[in-house]
Amino acid sequence: MVGTFATDGALGFDPFPFLRALHEAGSGAVVIGQVAGIMHGSAELTGDLDLLWDGTPAQAHALREALTATGCADLPDLNRPQVDYQAMGASGDLCTPDLPWGGMDVAPCLARAVNAHDPAGFAILYADLDDLILMRRSLGRPKDHRRADELEVLRP
Repeated sequence: MVGTFATDGALGFDPFPFLRALHEAGSGAVVIGQVAGIMHGSAELTGDLDLLWDGTPAQAHALREALTATGCADLPDLNRPQVDYQAMGASGDLCTPDLPWGGMDVAPCLARAVNAHDPAGFAILYADLDDLILMRRSLGRPKDHRRADELEVLRP
């Protein structure tokens, strides 16, 4: 199985049930990473849904509610700056501003998030294009630089 398409994290990836549950739970979590890049027009695919949230108890409650609603059987410890999660159709990282972001203060990104409305009647918050590019550059991995370069071209 290792190295085959059956091990690809994108297999069965459908973030919409979890995104809808986040909205219904009143979560202010913001989509970051490649899903946010795709929402800005990136052509590079992904198989995970990474989120930035403020780390407050109220938002932890909303995240737990959304995770439970989408079948997460093993709720992550939300007292850490970064944790993995797995829900129906999606998995990824839940990150707070306390996570080292290569010197970038990501807390203001929460307030600058773009609000998209799904035709099914829920909102999706995702990182502003400039913030996403800066996040990518701050992390500095080769794939982040490649993706930041692609996003630079997509600026209006």
